[in-house]
Amino acid sequence: MESVTIEEIRRLCQLDAIRWSDHVAKRMIKRQISPDEVIYTLMHGNIIEDYPDDYPFPSCLVCALEQNGRPIHVVCSIGDNELYIITTYEPDTERWDATYQIRKKEDDS
Repeated sequence: MESVTIEEIRRLCQLDAIRWSDHVAKRMIKRQISPDEVIYTLMHGNIIEDYPDDYPFPSCLVCALEQNGRPIHVVCSIGDNELYIITTYEPDTERWDATYQIRKKEDDS
């Protein structure tokens, strides 16, 4: 499978070719993340993890600091010329480095 590119994500955002699942809508309400914050993350962020073998479409993890400096992660995929928002959350420093872009290694102890 082909990897998702940030250029394709941004193109689909600009076309408003976005599918929001019920799952992500519930998570956004619970986590107090607005649709505008998700779009900002996708338009200004970087792909920090790539999941080319995800089913039914390849997906990736995008990270950005939104306008007020809050870090946001968005997992999304592209299929049938649409951008699917899978989930979004505010990363924490227990699992991520200070830039929120590098996952910390699991402690094997």
